[in-house]
Amino acid sequence: MGASAPAPGQALAGIGFLIAATACFAVLDTTVKVVGAVVSVLLAVWFRYVFHAVAVTAIMLPLRGRSLLRTEHPRFQMLRGVLLLSVSALSFLAVQYMPVGEFTAIVMVTPLAVTLLAALFLRERVRPLRWLLVTGGFAGALLVVRPGGGLIGWAALLPLVMVFAYAWFQILTAKMARTEDPMTMHFYTGWVGALVASLVLPAVWQAVPDARTLAQLCLIGLMGTVGHFLLILAFQRAPASTLSPYLYTQIAFAMFCGWVVYDHVPGGLELAGITLIVLCGATASWITAREQRLPIQPPEA
Repeated sequence: MGASAPAPGQALAGIGFLIAATACFAVLDTTVKVVGAVVSVLLAVWFRYVFHAVAVTAIMLPLRGRSLLRTEHPRFQMLRGVLLLSVSALSFLAVQYMPVGEFTAIVMVTPLAVTLLAALFLRERVRPLRWLLVTGGFAGALLVVRPGGGLIGWAALLPLVMVFAYAWFQILTAKMARTEDPMTMHFYTGWVGALVASLVLPAVWQAVPDARTLAQLCLIGLMGTVGHFLLILAFQRAPASTLSPYLYTQIAFAMFCGWVVYDHVPGGLELAGITLIVLCGATASWITAREQRLPIQPPEA
């Protein structure tokens, strides 16, 4: 992302691709919740990564050839793939215990968790405004999960643990993006996830009960893969400072999917928490992108 502003048409196209990507991820999460009532969540994770790996290889290897495989940091590629696989497993499990919209809102605390971890472990200086945004965002997350309320119990920990795992993934991605090709990282993410998930597959394997469930499992893989391609197209056309506020449209899509599939509408406390997360998270993401410190990306389920 250079210093010059993108052409208005390019920026508008980037925003359109980004919003389409967030819609794909909302459909993915909703489908995971539906499928999780029928088959093992880990089986759904395996389908998601195998579809990703095969699709990226089939499309990009003929275009890029061996250059697609070239990386200066194979160990970091493996670590990044394992981190994202962990994020996916935690998110697929967490969404079984809470509504999709509220789950997505909690995930959107990730940019604030990145700020917290960067301050604590990378010794980055954090201005008072950022600390205020971090505090506000996590307060919003607490309103959504309502500890001691009717929701969740131990399952409240799942999205919060996932947020910090995903924050580490984002930090590692930021470091690697300085030398690695985005499509190469995308390729290794799929194959590392698929291979590691295959190691546990025998323990969770079950026959897919019907064609509808098989179609839903394929839809999970399709939405994840298409969503990531749309992200690449978006960030090729507009800077993160332009795109970052639109990441939060994923919450709206997720709430809409939850209403259509489950007839669920968040209550007053949840809506207050979601609003606080959006305000604090979007502001922090915009500041981060303007300062060009770390890339801002939506949740990769």
